[in-house]
Amino acid sequence: MSQAWITVGTPENFEVLRKRKFDITAFKSSRKKQSSEMRPGDRIVFYLTGKVLFGGVVEVTGEAFEDTSDIGLESEGKPGEDFPYRIKTKPVVIAKPGNEIDVRDITDLLDKTRNFGPKKLGMCFRGNLHRISDADLEVIEGLLAERK
Repeated sequence: MSQAWITVGTPENFEVLRKRKFDITAFKSSRKKQSSEMRPGDRIVFYLTGKVLFGGVVEVTGEAFEDTSDIGLESEGKPGEDFPYRIKTKPVVIAKPGNEIDVRDITDLLDKTRNFGPKKLGMCFRGNLHRISDADLEVIEGLLAERK
């Protein structure tokens, strides 16, 4: 059975992955255990910090691996931190710039955010990687698909 995830990152890192056509998704060194639990068929939603947006969804196509080569990602909170845990992916639905979903507009639709509301969303997305329900994935993926 597949699992749905949210990865939290900067809009700039999202654009780095867009240029790569989302062939890979990378995670900080603190996310070794979680990234190693990902399996082909899992879906990953991109949450863009600062802008409070969902930018897209990718599907995991391979097993997790470690690679410290520089792919252009930068840590907002820890300059110089790398993203060594990686997984091969392919795009499912990626919003064009300006067509992303404002998470504040849909907090009541998601299990992950419903109890926090639009003003306390930061508490929902602390850390780099989170599991989410299939229902949340369905809502996010559906809304992104409508905006393509």
